[in-house]
Amino acid sequence: MCPIVLSNCLPLPLMSVLVFPLTMTLRKIEDKEQSKRLIAVSSGRSDHQERVLRMSTNIFWQESPIGKTERQKLINQKGCVVWITGLSGSGKSTLACSLSRELYTRGKLSYILDGDNLRHGLNKDLGFKAEDRVENIRRVGEVAKLFADAGLICIASLISPYRKDRDACREMMQGSSFIEVYMNMSLQLCEARDPKGLYKLARAGKIKGFTGIDDPYESPLNCEIELKEKEGECPSPVAMAEEVIAYLEDKGFLQNQ
Repeated sequence: MCPIVLSNCLPLPLMSVLVFPLTMTLRKIEDKEQSKRLIAVSSGRSDHQERVLRMSTNIFWQESPIGKTERQKLINQKGCVVWITGLSGSGKSTLACSLSRELYTRGKLSYILDGDNLRHGLNKDLGFKAEDRVENIRRVGEVAKLFADAGLICIASLISPYRKDRDACREMMQGSSFIEVYMNMSLQLCEARDPKGLYKLARAGKIKGFTGIDDPYESPLNCEIELKEKEGECPSPVAMAEEVIAYLEDKGFLQNQ
């Protein structure tokens, strides 16, 4: 017997039937809304993904009359994504701001995508459940890709704790323009700094699922740049920014096009 769900109220896309788990029992669903929910759950997709699938039909890619190379020549730089990842309090935002300022002094255009800032707008509908965190990173990756395509140096500053999510963003770029910067600072140092007081709240049990306390952080395996603490201290913002800029210069991202 092929275990599927049948509905007399909602046309079932073939893909939704094919991906039903084998544990689903054969039964008839009379209620239309219940049928919709079962399809979403059975396919393993979130409600948001189901909405996108229903909406993303009969759409076509519109090519821009101005290509990426032309845009890069206009502003004399190559677009890329500098993805800064690490524990809360590891200095991600500090590096992002210092890097953006140093690039500005060199006449290079950048833009910071800060994880907290994005939750005030683009991602304000997302919480901190596992699936929301995945969607949070996916959205930031897509936006960062657009900035890089426009020729900007996009600086994404997020904890982004899961390796597979960061790797998925790298794959979006389809090339060497994704630069992963790992803020390799110890939990002890980050907790001692605790600029937002979040570790204190997490230790008190007032924040659940906090990265580094009761939720894991998966360190990068092949990051382009690794910044480490020195003698129990975070390196200076300028020193960290200069290390990233040296990499960008070496790879040709800051050269006149």
